[in-house]
Amino acid sequence: MGNIMLLNGPNLNRLGKREPDIYGHETLEDVARIVNETLRPANHSLIAKQSNHEGELIDWIHEAEGTVDGIIFNPGAYTHTSIALRDAISSISVPVIEVHISNVHKREEFRHTSLLAPVCTGQIVGLGIQGYQLAAVYFSSLSFREER
Repeated sequence: MGNIMLLNGPNLNRLGKREPDIYGHETLEDVARIVNETLRPANHSLIAKQSNHEGELIDWIHEAEGTVDGIIFNPGAYTHTSIALRDAISSISVPVIEVHISNVHKREEFRHTSLLAPVCTGQIVGLGIQGYQLAAVYFSSLSFREER
């Protein structure tokens, strides 16, 4: 049994209300439910958190060391701007999967570059909230456990 942390950054508390043509109608609670259901057969438990504050996200990443087996992280707009989040991810040995609901590469040019992707285990973009589920499948897999 292990713990998986689900982190969501700024404005993701507005899922279901904010730009539903881009982000869909599902809420952050829907995301947590789907991830939890995906992790349950592998006996993983979910720790779900969301913050609009960069420092709080950094603190949670630091706290993950030694307490969780993986992090599913949608950093929102901090993806493109936060060296501090990149450094936080680099400072831990916990694998991080970066997830984005929309395909950031089909959007504004400033969204095309992730400062975090080079220090993450992987990145999933453009698959809606199913991207979170795919990250949970990875963390539930036997191959993930063997790599650690």
